[in-house]
Amino acid sequence: MQRVFVLDNQKQPLMPCHPARARQLLDRGKAAVFRRVPFTLILKERTGGDVQPVEARVDPGSRTTGLALVARYPRGDQVVWAANLSHRGQTIKRNLDSRRAIRRGRRGRKTRYRAPRFLNRTRPAGWLPPSLQSRVDNVQAWARRLQR
Repeated sequence: MQRVFVLDNQKQPLMPCHPARARQLLDRGKAAVFRRVPFTLILKERTGGDVQPVEARVDPGSRTTGLALVARYPRGDQVVWAANLSHRGQTIKRNLDSRRAIRRGRRGRKTRYRAPRFLNRTRPAGWLPPSLQSRVDNVQAWARRLQR
């Protein structure tokens, strides 16, 4: 069950609500759409409220990563929001391979535009391949987005 994120009128997060409750709030004019992805409502009149602890859980994968927000209730843990994040790793690798093939073709044609280079092979500490860096950046961006 996907819950709807809710903010008070000071833009402080409250506990997510059921989609039917969100529709009621919108119909009665008590809330407005704050953000579409992830869908978030902002309440027009309420300030503050009780918030239960919620933790983010990540299930990493090569093609998709699972993201979930789990609320810790006295009766047990309950998934409040979940999503699959599709990665662009294969697309990035294919684009880099294509670019490399074009570059090597220019070298082989004896043109003056692309001399071979051999002194640029060092990489900075903490370097990741672009396909993996994209995956890490996507997961971090969604974690920050959900935290807000």
